[in-house]
Amino acid sequence: MPELPEVETIVNALKHPIDWPFPADTGLALQPGVVGRRIAFVDVLWDRTVATPGVDEFKSRVRGLAICGVARRGKFVLIDLPPLTMLIHLRMSGDLRVVEAGTPLLTHDRLRITFEDGAMLVFNDTRKFGRVWLVDDPDEILHNLGLDPFAAELTPGAFYDALHKKHSRIKPLLLDQRFIAGLGNIYSDEALFRAKIHPLTLSNQLTPVEAANLLQAIRDVLVESIARNGSSIDWVYRGGSFQNHFKVYQCTGEPCEICGTPIERIVLGQRSTHFCPNCQLLKPFA
Repeated sequence: MPELPEVETIVNALKHPIDWPFPADTGLALQPGVVGRRIAFVDVLWDRTVATPGVDEFKSRVRGLAICGVARRGKFVLIDLPPLTMLIHLRMSGDLRVVEAGTPLLTHDRLRITFEDGAMLVFNDTRKFGRVWLVDDPDEILHNLGLDPFAAELTPGAFYDALHKKHSRIKPLLLDQRFIAGLGNIYSDEALFRAKIHPLTLSNQLTPVEAANLLQAIRDVLVESIARNGSSIDWVYRGGSFQNHFKVYQCTGEPCEICGTPIERIVLGQRSTHFCPNCQLLKPFA
């Protein structure tokens, strides 16, 4: 957490001003975009936030550069600063916000980029797992990532072939960022439920039809969540509403909306996994 829809929502907010669904008294009702703004200086408030290069070099190299674009790759935020790229991974508790000049720091702010007009892009990270990279080529960091779920080359046939090259349980495989980039615990559970696939199913057991259904379910659940600004299930991520539409995730003991069977929870790969034992039947292992 945050996963692809939450990161996409943040990226969209950084690209353009958007009306967030917050009460006015939160001070977050409107976030200005950052595209076109030029960096005046940077304050690094916790040195380990910057993964590469060193803190002093990081601060000197970005000074005076203008942000030309913001994009997402998997769970990474990519900020285009020609000739450089800044990559940000929010990990467990990271958040990005744009604030006006003079806005006071929050307790867990780790990095603050001040623009020439005084506005600031602030990286807040309670658990200190998030990282920022400044590189000449983003592939230096991203080269091991799998395809994005929305990549045109990820056709149903290509997805089926990739699944059958593995002999892995499907839920941990979907969480592997080298296999497909952007999915986490929430959307893997929700997609597997929509596709009626048990999380313990071996990837090479899926038929072409099941693989195609799973790929469509992944895309559908991500699109729906992005439309709802992602999921807000704790204090880490602000403003989403997709948590009100979970079918299985964190629904342990609640009746399945399709068949009424109580939703079950197991631990798989040290991660909580939620599913309907009736709608998502486990195939016998070959």
